[in-house]
Amino acid sequence: MTDSRSVLLTVIGRNFDGIDVAGLAAGNQLELVNLSDYERDLHRVVNEFAELSGHLFVGTGSIAFDSHVAAALGAPVIVVYDRPGDHVQLAVADIECCGAVVAEACDPERLSGAVGPALELALDTAAVISPALFEHRLIVRARNANSHIVLPEGDDDRILDAASQVLAQGIADVTILGNASDVLERARTNGWDLSRAQIIDHLESPWLEEFAGIFAELRKHKGVTLEQARETMKDVSYFATMMVYKGLADGMVSGAVHTTAHTIKPALQIIKTVPEASVVSSIFLMIMQGKRYAFGDSAVNPNPTADQLGEIAVVSARTAAQFGVDPKVALLSYSTGGSGAGPDVEKVIAATQRAKEIAPELAIDGPLQFDAAMEPSVARKKMPDSPVAGQATVMIFPDLDAGNIGYKAVQRTAGALAVGPILQGLKKPVNDLSRGATVPDIVNTIAITAIQAGGSR
Repeated sequence: MTDSRSVLLTVIGRNFDGIDVAGLAAGNQLELVNLSDYERDLHRVVNEFAELSGHLFVGTGSIAFDSHVAAALGAPVIVVYDRPGDHVQLAVADIECCGAVVAEACDPERLSGAVGPALELALDTAAVISPALFEHRLIVRARNANSHIVLPEGDDDRILDAASQVLAQGIADVTILGNASDVLERARTNGWDLSRAQIIDHLESPWLEEFAGIFAELRKHKGVTLEQARETMKDVSYFATMMVYKGLADGMVSGAVHTTAHTIKPALQIIKTVPEASVVSSIFLMIMQGKRYAFGDSAVNPNPTADQLGEIAVVSARTAAQFGVDPKVALLSYSTGGSGAGPDVEKVIAATQRAKEIAPELAIDGPLQFDAAMEPSVARKKMPDSPVAGQATVMIFPDLDAGNIGYKAVQRTAGALAVGPILQGLKKPVNDLSRGATVPDIVNTIAITAIQAGGSR
């Protein structure tokens, strides 16, 4: 996928005596329109222009809106002013506070000469990420994956709303489990178009008996009878998981009304884990302006063993790499290197060794304190020879307490977009929703699952 390589031109002041500012610049001009809904318009603009290259975007004149668009697109800004003064310096400062780069501040007479160097700056700029741009690229990748996702919780209106958006945007094909007449009536009442969705009442499905037979065979070593398997397959989570197992769907998203255990247990019994993972775990992708990280395990395992923690580190690195994170893995602790001692530190030391044994090609280090993992100046003092310290991108927390607190703290205090939990370690993708998930959360999770499914086929 291409990164944005463009320039945004914003104009402050309007006393140009009829001079066509946009016309003075070389290249293509695309007008950005600032409508009433700021967030909606920002996403619309990013979706429309994110993949264009070498273009000049003529902004709205709203410094805040233009700055956020430029930051989201990774496009340097040319500020055109009608008169010099302090207001120009204030505008430049405001733009930079929004995370954008100002390439030039000039009057109209110098504009033509400013565009060329600014485009060169755009070409030299490292790949820029933002929450809006990440979501855009997520949707594009999901479309290209051509996946089919089953949603077993058709009784929840959030699922139906999200499914209609997924279908409208071409993110994935969907199957919804539920009573067809009820689902379609609720969709019609709320204005959701589910005409292209496959809707299955699993209790009336001809697959029910076939699935029961397969499940009885899979679980016969546990003493499961065919009659017990028939009862089990009446559960929507088991039925949907069996659809994934049989290849009738590429992945499953559940959890809006069911617990994490209710989502994971059928997957463990039917789909099972990949050879290098003895447990299912999770990461959250944490997206901030210009930065992206993976935090794991933040949703599944309360207190993994050292061996499990090492496996989680490796699987998390590979999942993170699927979504554009260059994996440098830090196993976190209250100790950096040998600065502390105790059973908890010993566990992280053993987990780090296990991770290196599984994947010697990965950059992995631990134990590291969070600041030593993240901040180069701290890393230089505490771990100067580490291949990870000061530049870590995949943060592995020692237990669920730390992982869950860590991701929520960053999400709420730093304004990060938290995408997940993304379940990992299964042979086919199954993802869990928070029971408080919003419709955009569900759409993102379906897109994530579609991408995972595309990569596993």
